[in-house]
Amino acid sequence: MKIGTYFKESYNELMHKVTWPSWSELQGSATLVLVTSVILAIVVWAMDFIFDKAMGVVYGLLY
Repeated sequence: MKIGTYFKESYNELMHKVTWPSWSELQGSATLVLVTSVILAIVVWAMDFIFDKAMGVVYGLLY
């Protein structure tokens, strides 16, 4: 396959076969990703905090 044919077919597929999201769909998806990322960050932080305190208690008993 020649490189020119590849680019022509790629352009045709992107312009005529791909369904692009609307601006409102894109904003909704971005908001969902942001909220999910913040929630997961809080969960990971809480797990780290609890594990740190638990290990502090365990090491306090050992030494």
